[in-house]
Amino acid sequence: MPDAFTRDSKVRDVVAHLGERGEALLLEHGYDVGEGFADVLSQYQTLETAARQDRLRDLDGLLKELNGAD
Repeated sequence: MPDAFTRDSKVRDVVAHLGERGEALLLEHGYDVGEGFADVLSQYQTLETAARQDRLRDLDGLLKELNGAD
């Protein structure tokens, strides 16, 4: 796992490092990775970009939860 997730962390990193917990946290904040994470470009999107595109809500809250989750 990275030292800490940041605004520059990729959606893919969250899923890769936290698995189902990461997917659940993303979903709670409005980002649905979907079945099999088929949208390849979205995998490499940063959390900041997803938030700017209104695909993700409360980025600061998500980061707190991600960095507290093991």
